[in-house]
Parts: sequence; C-alpha cells; structure tokens
Amino acid sequence: MDTPPPPPPPTQSPPPVNWDALDALVLDFARSDRLLLPPASPSPPSSPSSSSTTTATSSSSSTPSPSSSYRSRLLIRHARTALEEGDVDAALALLRAHAPAALLDHRLLFHLHKQRFVELVRRGTEADREAALDCLRTALAPCALDAYPEAYEEFKHILLVLIYDKDDQSSPVANEWSIKKRFELAGLLSSILRAHLQAYDPILSMTLRYLISIHKLLCSRQGISSPISDLTERLLFDDRDPPAVPQECSLEAPPFDEVDVQALAHAVELTRQGAVDSLKFAKGDLFQAFKNELCRMKLDLPLLDKLIHEYCIYRGIVEGGSHVLSGLESNNQSNDVNFVDKQEGSTETRIDFEMTNNQNGNCSTSDTSHHDSWSRRLRRVRSSASGQRRRKRWRGRVDDLDYGCETPLDANKHAILCSALDMDEDDMIVKPDLMADTGLPDSRSNQDQKYEVILEMRDLTRKGMASKVVEEINNMDPDFFLKNPILLFQLKQVEFLKLVASGDHGAALKVASTHLGPLAASNQALLKPLKETLVTLIQPCEDVLTKSVSLPILASSLQIAMSRRLGIEEPQLMKIIRTTLHTHSEWFKLQMCKDRFEHFLKIDSLKEVDPSLGSHNMSKVLTDECANGSSQITTCSSGKVPDEGSSPQESSEVTCDENAILKVMEFLALPRADAIQLLMQYGGNAEAVIQQIFS
Repeated sequence: MDTPPPPPPPTQSPPPVNWDALDALVLDFARSDRLLLPPASPSPPSSPSSSSTTTATSSSSSTPSPSSSYRSRLLIRHARTALEEGDVDAALALLRAHAPAALLDHRLLFHLHKQRFVELVRRGTEADREAALDCLRTALAPCALDAYPEAYEEFKHILLVLIYDKDDQSSPVANEWSIKKRFELAGLLSSILRAHLQAYDPILSMTLRYLISIHKLLCSRQGISSPISDLTERLLFDDRDPPAVPQECSLEAPPFDEVDVQALAHAVELTRQGAVDSLKFAKGDLFQAFKNELCRMKLDLPLLDKLIHEYCIYRGIVEGGSHVLSGLESNNQSNDVNFVDKQEGSTETRIDFEMTNNQNGNCSTSDTSHHDSWSRRLRRVRSSASGQRRRKRWRGRVDDLDYGCETPLDANKHAILCSALDMDEDDMIVKPDLMADTGLPDSRSNQDQKYEVILEMRDLTRKGMASKVVEEINNMDPDFFLKNPILLFQLKQVEFLKLVASGDHGAALKVASTHLGPLAASNQALLKPLKETLVTLIQPCEDVLTKSVSLPILASSLQIAMSRRLGIEEPQLMKIIRTTLHTHSEWFKLQMCKDRFEHFLKIDSLKEVDPSLGSHNMSKVLTDECANGSSQITTCSSGKVPDEGSSPQESSEVTCDENAILKVMEFLALPRADAIQLLMQYGGNAEAVIQQIFS
C-alpha cells in the first residue's frame, strides 16, 4: 500500500505592498527627470495615490536641489554620449564649461587625452594626424608625468597606434583601437562625475537596481526560475560602469570598519578589495559608496520610462493614454511555485485568485446587460469629464538643456526642443479634445473612460464610502461581487464599522445580518473576521474604522479586480516590485540580519502597509483566513531556510557572534549565509572553521 504523501509545508503570505509609497517614489522619479508637464491650472486636488508624496519626496538637506541634480545628470548623459561616439573634444568642452573641477583629476584627464589622440589618428586625414601629434606634445605627454605611476609607460605604449593599423587584430595596440574603449571611458567618466557633482539617480531607480540584483542573485544561488526574468533581464544589464579609482592621496586612508566593508561588498556584489576601494573613494562614507556602486549598474532608461508611464496611468497619477504599451508583455506571467508573483498578504491574494477565471474568458461578452450597464456608466463619466479634476500630464524624456558651448545642438533639434518646452499646456490639451469631437471611433478615449470609472470607485473606497461603491458597482455589473465575495465582505465590513462609530448599532446589525452573516456562512474563512468585527459593538470608539481596516489596501484590491474585469492588466512595474520585495525578504532571512540599506532606499516603506493603523489584527485575520483555499504557493526559499539553518528559530539555538561571522566572511571570502552555516557546524568557533578549511 502506498504511503500517503507528506503534507505540504505551510504557505507563507508575503506582506502586502504599500502602493502609496510606490506612488510617491514614482512621482519623485517623474518629477526629478522632468517627465511631467507643469500643471495647467493652479493646484488641483491631488489624487489619493499621490497624497503621500510630500514626505517621501523630501530629501535630506545635504543633497543638491532637484533642478541642479537634473542639470548635472543631463551633463553626464551628454558627455557620455559624446565619448561613446568618439567625440572627445565635445566631452572636454562640456567639462570645461560645466564641471571644470573634474578635470583636476589627472588620472581622468590623462585617459581623456589618450582617447582623444586615438580618435584623431583613427580619422586618418593629414590634418587630424597633425592634430594628434600636437595632442601628444601639448596635452598627453605633460599629463602622463603626474597622472599616476604607470601613466608614462602607457603613454609610450599608445604611441604604437601611429604605426599599427586599426584593423590589425594581432597588433599590440588592438585593445587601444577597440571601440569598446570608448564605452569604458564613458562609463568611468560617468562614475567620477556622478560622485563629483552629487548627481545621483532618483531613489526609485536605485531601489530597482538593488531589488533586481538581489532577486537575480537569489535565483542563481537557489536554482530558481524567475517569473519576471523577461523584464528584469531587459531592464537591468549585467555589465556595469568601471569604478572610480580613489586619488593617490586617499590610498593611505585609515582602516574601515569590517562591518561596513562586508555590508557594501555583499550588497552590490563586490570583492572585499573592491569594497575597500569604493569606501576610499567615498572617504569612508558607506552610503555614499553604496550610491556610487548602485549607479554603476546600467538600466534600460527608455524601458523604465515606459514602465513608469504605464504605472502612472493605472494609478491615476497622470492622465490616460493607450495603456497597453508595446514591448512590455512578459512571457512569464504564469504562476511559479517558487514565488508569490500574484499573491499578496492582503485581500489582494484572494482577489487575484478570484479574477483568474475572468481573464480566461469567464467575464465574457456574452452577458449583454453587463456590457450595457458598463457602457451607460462610461457615458456618464464621459459627459461629466469636463468637471473631473485634472491629473498630471505626461511629457516624456526630453534633453531640454543645451550644454553645447563649443558643440551646440543641431539647429533643427534645438528648434524641436524649444517648441516642445515653449508650448502652452492649453495648446497641448486641444489635440485630444479635437479628436473626441470628430466623432470617429477612439479606443484610447474609451480606455481612458474605463480608468475614470475604476479610479472613481477606488477613491470612494479610500474615503470609506463603501455603501455607495457597492451600489455603483452593482448597477454597472450585478455579477461582479458574485465573483468577488471577499471584496463585498470587506466593503460591508467598512459600512458596518462606520455605523458602529456613529452610534447607529441597529443599522450596523442589519448590515451584519443581511450581508456579512450570509457571506461568512458560505465561506468558513470569513467566520473569524466576522466575529472580530462584531466585537466592535461592545467597544465602540470614534476611530474604530481606521484602527480595524486598511482602506488603502481595500481600495487597491478593488482597483485590481475591476481592472481585470474590464480587461486591463496590472502594470508590469507592480509585478516587479511585488516579486522582488518578496525575494528581498527571503534573502535577508538567509543572511540572518537586517538590511542596512532598506531605509535609505525606502524598501521599508514599500513593505509597511498603512502605518497609520493602530492595529493590523483585523487585516491579518482576513489575510490569513482568505489565503486558505486560494492559490497555494510555497516559496522555494522559505522551504530551504530551515534546511540551511538560517531560520530565526534555529539561529536562537546556536548563537553566532557577529565578529566571528565577519572573520569567516573576510578570511574565506564567503557570503554571510555560508559563513553562518559553517559556524553553526563548528559551534560558533571561527578559528575552528578557518583551521578546518585550510587543513
């Protein structure tokens, strides 16, 4: 007789994502990179999704102003492009005009003159050869004398380009002739200028680099296939810009705290010596070094802009357009047993599961009354669109500052940029209005109206107007709550709590007996939340609603469910954030330590859902109960944690001294989790571990 299979390990509900915190980071990114048009009217009411941006976008007083940081990043991008195209003169002109102090770095200046010499010889004309020889005499040779110890030998070696052909792959200067040298120098210049000008990318850009790099590392080490690999591979490239080399005078820096060295090395995958050099360049400032290393990672900026735009439309941060952006569809959207890509530790968990059938066609067009009701609602929104509050308008990325000096922009390009910037926003509003007046079919306009309906329901939910939300949705789609009973329970729960808070216990009990009771009777998972809700009858208080229910979570859950009902997929950025936040948590469980950089990158804010709530008991109960019977997903890493001795429970049995962990990591060049595992095998004795390895 076959033995029954062992019971599956308990599922782990990952914490829900604070989408409001992500809204703040996205809005900060869009503002920092000038992706938004200025408002056409004074201070419209902010959307709920952007209501929390004030505190999140405020940066420390030591950082440069957004305007100067933007100009500096543009300068770096222009100089980088010039070098990649082989125009060293243009790059030098930009530096002399806007960052002359950077040229005091003789090492950088030597590299620039050396590349300029190669590019002049590459052109091949007699005039350019004369200019190359002049560059040797007046710039390269003098600079080689005091750049760095090996510079003069490199100077003599580069002279060989005068006699070896650029197409001769066997020549001793084939590497110097390589086009790859342009990109290496462009990357080095970017690293140096970024630190010199404090021109760091917006926090969201650095956070994505960090989360995706950890996600890739965990996938590689655990042998896990990533459900978002199609996106992450395109968004974050494997190669990095070269690191900035510390000046000779800083090479004798005092020894750094080993805790900082190891934290930096393992956060951005550096060797120990690489981390030490990075700290030297940053003069011992760990977070400065961390920013320098993160910004060396290369992102596909056009793709990131598309992801940001898609998210902004979905969340109501900017006015709509065509929501489905070409090239963003992921080929890995199916559930993966190793991740909780579509699962959240809130009611979104169950909602995603409930809406799966709708995506497969069960919200079909066969129900004509359903479509008629949606159409009537869309017409109502369209007829009242003129009274709707205006959201921000998307401009897109435009290099709108002329850093030309001796190398001005092409006249046509300059005219286009100026016309785009000088155009009054009212003029820009006319075009879509005219399109709407033509009477021609406009699928984009129809899509925008769908967003308006969804966002209106979301906003009403955030305000606690649950009864109105239920009424409106039932009028539009009577079957919606039949397919989403958890959502209906939560909305009626909100209605009940509001009545209790107002002292109308009779009406509250009527809501409970008419709606909450029958829903709980048909779903045993709702009985415990129902009991917890009824307890508020004997302990009423004015803020019972805010203490018991997270309206932002409920609003986001409703938005996701309604969007899928209308055939609107959630943004790819949401999938990336949800999955990488989960793997970030799993990674640091393996490391048995707290991430030193999560507060700086706002990762803790992304994981902190509705911090205003005094108690999460109700939400937690509903989350835990609703996870039963929904799509059960066991993460691979959570299953492996106990085996590797890295769970918090096991760590309490064998205590590993932090100094011992660092000692093993340093001497054996091991990741933290591997060092801990070895120490646990040898009773926490670092000397025994090292002796055993080298014996």
